[in-house]
Amino acid sequence: MKFELVVLGAHIGVHIKDEISKINNSPILLVEPVPHNVDAIKENLKEYKNIIIEPVAISNINEKKDFYFVKGNSINKLKKHWASGIGSFDKNHLISHRSKRFLIEDNDIDKVVIETLRFKDLIKKHSITEIEKIIIDVEGFEYEILSDIDLAEIKINSIMFEYKHFDGYLKSGNKLQEIIQKFEKNNYKVSKIDKENILAIKH
Repeated sequence: MKFELVVLGAHIGVHIKDEISKINNSPILLVEPVPHNVDAIKENLKEYKNIIIEPVAISNINEKKDFYFVKGNSINKLKKHWASGIGSFDKNHLISHRSKRFLIEDNDIDKVVIETLRFKDLIKKHSITEIEKIIIDVEGFEYEILSDIDLAEIKINSIMFEYKHFDGYLKSGNKLQEIIQKFEKNNYKVSKIDKENILAIKH
């Protein structure tokens, strides 16, 4: 089955609403591990009936693992709408965002034990054979996911992913170059579309 859109790290769904509105009846899969974000997606995108929500985290290993995220009642206090989107397996990744304008503290962070799923098992679960577009924004865990995707196993026409934390908080280096080379070997044209995201399009 072909899915028009798969989003890993769907957050609260608002930033992808324009993308979703262009898709009529084809299935869309949104993956989001943060419980209060899943509730927000259901509310923010309730008019779309072609959406499937998976409340898991994609990893390169199937396991149960601690996942850290900003508490729902801390988002307004911290006064940054993007605070709901900085969940991570690494608590320090959240703390690293602390600045004069974002005073995150330990008591703003919650933890849940989440089920992780490999990408190949995600597509098997939903009988996905082709994806028009994948969007990946998983706060520095992009490398683990992209290195685990078998591009010969499934047809993916375009992949957009955040690269600014690829080799650590606000770092991109050898791991990013490895993934770019992987795409190029599999006949993708790779380009940076802004300061945070890369788009790989299948030739």
